[in-house]
Amino acid sequence: MRHTISVLVENKFGVLTRVAGLFSGRGYNIDSLNVGPTQDPGTSRMTIVTRGDDATLEQIVKQLHKLVEVLDVQDFRDYEYIDRELILVRVTVDSRTRAEVMQIADIFRAKIVDVQSDSLTVEITGNEGKVEKFLELMNSFGVRELTRTGKVALPRK
Repeated sequence: MRHTISVLVENKFGVLTRVAGLFSGRGYNIDSLNVGPTQDPGTSRMTIVTRGDDATLEQIVKQLHKLVEVLDVQDFRDYEYIDRELILVRVTVDSRTRAEVMQIADIFRAKIVDVQSDSLTVEITGNEGKVEKFLELMNSFGVRELTRTGKVALPRK
């Protein structure tokens, strides 16, 4: 089962290493990790997506709370939350398929951010289901390259 965890940390050298080390040292895998500053320059927010049963997740949360630089941990299975992911994808096109890719991008409210003679680079933002469906459709044209930010999330409270 996939779980999303939000970790508010002090913005100090080595915090990311300690958090990642906590996961690897216990044999837990990180599916995605996103880190960025918050409105307070002294703190950063990590959004971590991991897999495991409820007992594993409870262990992870307890271990995170033990780290000195960790200010708050939110396990989003207990809250309603909003999540988004950003993807940049370069899709192969020719004169026959260019309009179709642009039309699909428009339907998904994606943006064309680069145009080349044989490819389009598309930026799409949304929840995991939306971006996965978009990528599924783009695969039929030929995905040359893609990069993903990983999930970012905030509780609705």
